Amino acid sequence: MSSTSSTPSTPSTTAGTPGAAGASGRGPGHGLDPAIADRLKRTADGLLPAIAQQYDTGEVLMLGWMDDEALHRTLTTGRCTYWSRSRREYWVKGDTSGHVQHVKSVALDCDADTVLVQVDQVGAACHTGARTCFDADVLPLGR
Repeated sequence: MSSTSSTPSTPSTTAGTPGAAGASGRGPGHGLDPAIADRLKRTADGLLPAIAQQYDTGEVLMLGWMDDEALHRTLTTGRCTYWSRSRREYWVKGDTSGHVQHVKSVALDCDADTVLVQVDQVGAACHTGARTCFDADVLPLGR
């Protein structure tokens, strides 16, 4: 998964970074459908949170970040592509680990500021090797 820094890095339009040119976040070479891109509400650094969920069980697997290009690649390749804020580069889930996310569906939330990607997860989703990023540190409820 991406960096845990509380202050996200600001992308630029140079090679190896998200093309956040213009109000819509699209730069040259981005293939995201303009009708989709125009609806998106991105963070100040041009990114959208992307929640990965196991399509058949509803299990929440991880949260990553996407810009327009990562979303375009996810929609067109059938594999989840994210923007790594720590490495400042695109990464396709599973390319190095073998823990692939096969995309089943992609949906925007009601505000168009978060993407839900339903996937068929092969192996662990978390960079720690756990199935999900959300099972190791369950917080107590104060009831």
